[in-house]
Amino acid sequence: MTTATMTETLPYDTVIGLEVHVQLLTESKLFCGCDTKFGAPPNTQTCPVCIGMPGTLPVMNRRAFELSLRAALALNCRINPFTKWDRKNYYYPDLPKGYQISQFDLPLSSDGHLCISDPKGAIEPKTIGIIRVHLEEDAGKSMHDEAAGKADSRIDLNRTGTPLLEIVSQPDLRSAAEAKAYLTELKLLLNYLGVSDCNMQEGSLRVDANVNLHIDSPAGKLATPIVEVKNMNSFRAVERALAYETQRQYEVWKETGQKLGDVPKQTRGWDEEAQITRPQRSKEESSDYRYFPDPDLVPVTVDAEQIEAIRRSLGELPAELRTRLEETYGITPYDSDVLVNQGRALVDYYIELTDLAGDGKAAANWIQQDVLRTLNERQITIDQFPVRPRELADLLRSVRSGKLDNSRGRDVLGEMIAAGKSAEEAMDALGIRDVDETEVANLCRDLLAANPKVVAEIKEGKLKGVGALIGQAKKRNPNVNPNHVRQLCLELIEQM
Repeated sequence: MTTATMTETLPYDTVIGLEVHVQLLTESKLFCGCDTKFGAPPNTQTCPVCIGMPGTLPVMNRRAFELSLRAALALNCRINPFTKWDRKNYYYPDLPKGYQISQFDLPLSSDGHLCISDPKGAIEPKTIGIIRVHLEEDAGKSMHDEAAGKADSRIDLNRTGTPLLEIVSQPDLRSAAEAKAYLTELKLLLNYLGVSDCNMQEGSLRVDANVNLHIDSPAGKLATPIVEVKNMNSFRAVERALAYETQRQYEVWKETGQKLGDVPKQTRGWDEEAQITRPQRSKEESSDYRYFPDPDLVPVTVDAEQIEAIRRSLGELPAELRTRLEETYGITPYDSDVLVNQGRALVDYYIELTDLAGDGKAAANWIQQDVLRTLNERQITIDQFPVRPRELADLLRSVRSGKLDNSRGRDVLGEMIAAGKSAEEAMDALGIRDVDETEVANLCRDLLAANPKVVAEIKEGKLKGVGALIGQAKKRNPNVNPNHVRQLCLELIEQM
């Protein structure tokens, strides 16, 4: 058997570590008072400090540091009581100082973890290690204009100095699906904490992925050189880029005859249109940045009392909230995941609705099928939803008691949403009324008398015909409960 043939069946493990940068929800930049709002005209949110004019001195944003501590504690990190600032030196047109203020050997925090899972079962529950969480300032933005034919590059320094939190994972992820699950859970956690809005379209969350393969071969375990993948502007793009890069590295390994020493570490960019990664440059090592302590900033210390005060302020985090919903209200992991992923305001709506209606599963179903659809159609939040939990609970109790079936119940909800009415008012407007038991019984007898063939089929065990009887009953009286009609018809037929 040739080497090429053997490599076709060799298994490999994908090894992925993610570096996530999130913009913190502060009103001003990390070391100056400039605004951080998105969308301002280019170079209008700058000052001598953030554009690196000689003689200026930075001053740390206390709010940015507090938000960083919130995130680090929620990620189960060890908080370092003493942390300092370092200069990361490199030259690029959108970095006017010629260095970035970051943290190197004494970061804000380290040694944390984040648990991921998938209620659909696509991945196994897993704990992903966090190497470090630290603060740094952002660079500016380069805008390249090859399309206009001039190939000009313009620089917008509005983002320069914006506070970023860098979250570096251990290389514990083993697939593109796990990477997407990790990012989804991390984004949700940061949203719940109020640390960042994580808006990828506005650059508030950016992801770089380090990926390589560990290949089992006759020569033993072999590792391909690490490739850093950049320019991924959505979680779906991260998933596609990692899937592509995994296969690309395996193909390169086969083509080079497993001579990995000839393949350098590199940085590649994801091309969304072509659905491929493209080489950008060789991958830098930390020594290339010539880190040294920033002489203009004093170190930061934090004591145990401060840490504990922030820990107490975190509130109920997504993982804890899912567990409480499942244990308290008896819903499935899938249902709890959908609810929690919509945000705390919707979870609070669900809890109030369930406490009033007394049926956690029904409440979850109605929110997922009807409430969320309305929110999406109207582009509104749950706080703007016109039907409040008490009103929807009245409707759910009417459905559970048999006063309404699900179909009529949804008609009533539609009227409540459209006209701002209570459940009773909506039922009156739709002409829905209680049907007397005698009236239902007489209707069922009339139907059986008018459909002897259907009755005969049902007696033979062919219950499909019951649906026809229910359809006729609904035409004669839309207010009858289909389940009640079914039950009563079967009882009457059994008595014949």
